[in-house]
Amino acid sequence: MSQSNNDGNHNADDEITSNNASLAALDINATDSIDDDILDTFYHHDTLFPIMIATLDYMNERVNHGLTLPYFVDIDPARWQEKFKALDIYVTDAIEGRALNLDARDKDYATNILSYPSDLPTAIIELMPVLPLGELVICHEVVATEAKEQNKTVTQHISHLLIHGVLHLLGFDHELGQAEQDEMERFEIEILASLNLPNPYI
Repeated sequence: MSQSNNDGNHNADDEITSNNASLAALDINATDSIDDDILDTFYHHDTLFPIMIATLDYMNERVNHGLTLPYFVDIDPARWQEKFKALDIYVTDAIEGRALNLDARDKDYATNILSYPSDLPTAIIELMPVLPLGELVICHEVVATEAKEQNKTVTQHISHLLIHGVLHLLGFDHELGQAEQDEMERFEIEILASLNLPNPYI
């Protein structure tokens, strides 16, 4: 992927924050065809970082009550919680988004978001001071079109997709069955509610 740093966003190296139970770093990049105004309006670090934190806070609380994170099942929950988490977001256009979706899922169209988990062995994760969650690829053209079709603001839709994507990076998958879909949707609804955002499924 051709990536470029955006002056309006922070890199993971210079933006590591520890508030309450949240230890996280967020790095946002985009392909050259994405306009800087779009990035500043919808993908600014200060907009997306609180959503990431709310998601991690919520999942930490669920872990405290016995939830197992599918992709981190072999890591001691307390150890997982104390580690810094790093998330990469890449914003792309429909042309590259289509190519990436074809490569990743064998589907010949651009989709709203793709999730690429870090998929590192537990032994490696244990040694790393920062735990990379993986990368989320967001196709802005698809997101904007979907938001209009669903009578949502683009910001609301991006917020939902970011939460949805992080849950995928933790190993949750709505395509496994109805129970998994219901669980994932419940998590998303409750996290959005904590951010004073509406239920995206009604």
